[in-house]
Amino acid sequence: MPDFNRQVIEEFRANGGRVGGMFEGAALLLLTTTGARSGRAHTNPAVYVRDGARLLVFASNAGGPKHPAWFHNLSADPYVTVELGTPEGTVERFGATAVVTEGEERDRLYAEQAERDPGFAAYQAATDRLIPVVALHRLDLGDPARHRAIADHLVKVHAELRAELTALREGLGSAAAEAAGPADAADAAGQVGSAHAADAAGQAGSTDAAEATGPAATADTVVRGTPTLGGQLARHCLTFCGALHAHHHNEDSAFDLLEREFPELSDSLDRMREEHKVVARTVEELEALLTSGAAPATLRAEVDRLATRLEEHFAYEEAQLVPALTRSRPEPRT
Repeated sequence: MPDFNRQVIEEFRANGGRVGGMFEGAALLLLTTTGARSGRAHTNPAVYVRDGARLLVFASNAGGPKHPAWFHNLSADPYVTVELGTPEGTVERFGATAVVTEGEERDRLYAEQAERDPGFAAYQAATDRLIPVVALHRLDLGDPARHRAIADHLVKVHAELRAELTALREGLGSAAAEAAGPADAADAAGQVGSAHAADAAGQAGSTDAAEATGPAATADTVVRGTPTLGGQLARHCLTFCGALHAHHHNEDSAFDLLEREFPELSDSLDRMREEHKVVARTVEELEALLTSGAAPATLRAEVDRLATRLEEHFAYEEAQLVPALTRSRPEPRT
């Protein structure tokens, strides 16, 4: 993250959404998106305007030739987190869905913003690209149907991640058997079953040009750094890590809303947040091993450690959240 953005973010959070300098007096929010390549959370300050129940942000990039990185990220995953200053001097944090406006609606909204702030007219004049207008819709967790949808989605994503992790462990086990040589291959192969690396390679997520030079290791970097692993399996490892980062980032944003809706889950949600941090550290260690050229057997041991922690975490989440989200709640008395 650039130092300027970091300073603005810190000042925003410390002063209830108010900042000085070039943003003094501006309507500013913090927008956190999920990196399309890395799955990591990226936070950026953005000027906004209210439009009824929704908030509008503008991907101007100060009139630069390319869309800002956050726009590429929310195009890949529209679930975002918004931080907004309140009249009481605090910062409210909530989940939202980002919708890119189009056609006449986009043109009208941008023209209105350019009239309010002529700087936006200058931004559009400075670039050949059409500057996107993004509407942020606050998530509402008060609807029981929404509760059930969240529970179903949680179970579905957990099942997908479990399947990916199983395939990854089998692929690493087979790679370790091959690296061990003929004398040990038969014994090692019997412990892991068939490999699914070739199928998994087709599941590699979309790349984000804005993140291509960022802190996350790219697939090509992993391939070059792990000559004993093989390109397809290395990409599978990286893709799984990114998917897990994205899932937990999205959950962390939703937990704040769930806590307001289900205050009895407060202690359980605190535990889940702490478990996310532990899992994140384990994933970072795995990513470091990937880029260091570690042997498949070493990687397999680290993935086994991650699998144990994840299964305990998934089981706890499902045991705590699914019953709360799917049980019938009494109608309020009138």
